[in-house]
Amino acid sequence: MDLELRDKVAIVNGASQGIGLAIARMLAREGARVVITARREDRLSAAAETIRAETQAVVLPVPSDIRRAEDCGRIVERTVSQFGRVDILVNNDGAPPLGKLEQFDDSAWDKAVQQNLMSVVRMVRLVLPHMRAAGGGRIVNITALSVLQPIATFGLSVATWAGVIGFAKTLSLEVGPYGITVNTICPGRIATPRLEKVYSQRPEHAGKDPSKLMEDLQKETPLQRIGKPEDVAALVTFLVSSQASFITGVTLQIDGGRLGSLL
Repeated sequence: MDLELRDKVAIVNGASQGIGLAIARMLAREGARVVITARREDRLSAAAETIRAETQAVVLPVPSDIRRAEDCGRIVERTVSQFGRVDILVNNDGAPPLGKLEQFDDSAWDKAVQQNLMSVVRMVRLVLPHMRAAGGGRIVNITALSVLQPIATFGLSVATWAGVIGFAKTLSLEVGPYGITVNTICPGRIATPRLEKVYSQRPEHAGKDPSKLMEDLQKETPLQRIGKPEDVAALVTFLVSSQASFITGVTLQIDGGRLGSLL
């Protein structure tokens, strides 16, 4: 199947490791020119070198903090200056701290909103003119399964990513006539550096051996395994391709069957 991604220009945020890196790598393998961003310049440069070595693709690393409006602007400016267009935007980053909602002050809430919601709003606002000029585009937001199936202590993420889902659905109605699709992915338990750290902090897992913790998490998943970053990358790569041109406004879990509802 030809995904028709050769020479498309993609921005992938949070791409120095984990899901973001897997997405950037897979798009590069399909022939896309990839702009990758992350806060840590050393990790980002290493990721760029890895992708280039594996794929021979053109990769532009732009160290930046997407919580800052000026950095969002710089990402898009560098992309357009280098490649003259933007075809694909993948909004991806880490997540705010865990904890009970009542413990977070206004500053914590503001940081969560900037990281999870306003980064998406700003990046979208900046790329839309270029996508319209190109005759279409693809926007994919990475959130988490907890948005659809909330988990205690994940409230900062749940509340702010729920805003992303509402934003994305509304946006899909407004930009559809321009050939721009907007979809949101909700990954379940994926084998990233964050997974063990997050679940080891929960009271029911306190003091548990890491290997036993991972075994328990696998058993709770119908497919009996933890997802791989490449699983998410494959879905994103399809959604940004020509083959997914009639899919927009969708919120889709990729969770090994864990979501406990019919919808």
